[in-house]
Amino acid sequence: MSSHDIDADANHLADKLEDKGNQLAGEAQKQFGDFVDSPKHQIKGAARKYSAQASEVVSDVAEKIKENPLSGLIAAGAIGVVLGLLLGRK
Repeated sequence: MSSHDIDADANHLADKLEDKGNQLAGEAQKQFGDFVDSPKHQIKGAARKYSAQASEVVSDVAEKIKENPLSGLIAAGAIGVVLGLLLGRK
């Protein structure tokens, strides 16, 4: 394993840990908002939590595409077809 691979793996792990931390912080903020009946804290907490979850998914997908570009291309094409069908409906 080259030093570039080790650096990439370390960065990926750091990103995943940051995303998990943001998910937990967002959930805590949302629960605090629930406890004190503060819609502002509930919304901010939920937004932080779901943003971190989306970031984690994007990171995982990007990693899979790097490992197997052909499957990423096929998946992108399938998503494009589905979006085209959905957006084309009236």
